[in-house]
Amino acid sequence: MTTTGRLVHQTPSMTDAPRILVVEDHPLFRAALIDVIRMTFPGAELLQATSIGGALDVVTGGDAIDVILLDLSMPGTTGLLGALRVRIAAPRSALVIISAHDDSRIVGSAFALGISGYIPKSTPKGELAEFIRSILDGAVCVPMSLLEAPAAKQARADAQAILRELSALTPQQLCVLDMICRGLQNKQIAHELNISITTVKVHVTEVLRKFHVRSRTEAIVKISALDFNQADSADLRSSKSQG
Repeated sequence: MTTTGRLVHQTPSMTDAPRILVVEDHPLFRAALIDVIRMTFPGAELLQATSIGGALDVVTGGDAIDVILLDLSMPGTTGLLGALRVRIAAPRSALVIISAHDDSRIVGSAFALGISGYIPKSTPKGELAEFIRSILDGAVCVPMSLLEAPAAKQARADAQAILRELSALTPQQLCVLDMICRGLQNKQIAHELNISITTVKVHVTEVLRKFHVRSRTEAIVKISALDFNQADSADLRSSKSQG
């Protein structure tokens, strides 16, 4: 079990009735997470989403969210791109990653987003409740043993360099980039976003220009530093070669 340490940057405590958004597509874990929140914060306003698109609808469609608990492995997105889109849409919310991934590189990359916490899904309910309470009080809760590893520091630096370039993209362009990385073609992107193919082409051109790449393939390769699935595949290939 990973011990989650606390990097404390104290800010005034949030209200006893916080607004908390749970972004999780797995119904059983989502229900368990909601139960923990309800027991710990009986007066909390709980919102739910089962996709990145749903999360974006919530954060842009109402009052500010105090804490966003986001599963890293959401469908319909590539690596950290989904988390980045939520981070940009809700810059003042405390973004907390809830993940089954227990890898120092992933933690380092995620921390480059300015998250307030990275909590393994294996965390006992009692500890999970304490971490959420600490985050609401202004603390930053991360697995220190993973964050301080050399691989995490390198991954964080690599991710920060890419995120600086991605910050030039508009939310719509980030969405298009996410779809490009998932292998969607212009016609499919146009259908998904309900826009014309001509508009998609304009977005793609701007994405490639701002991301300083010449092709979709180059964009996909470059964004792989933010794709934890690529990291898992690399680990698997490495272990097989050593076996």
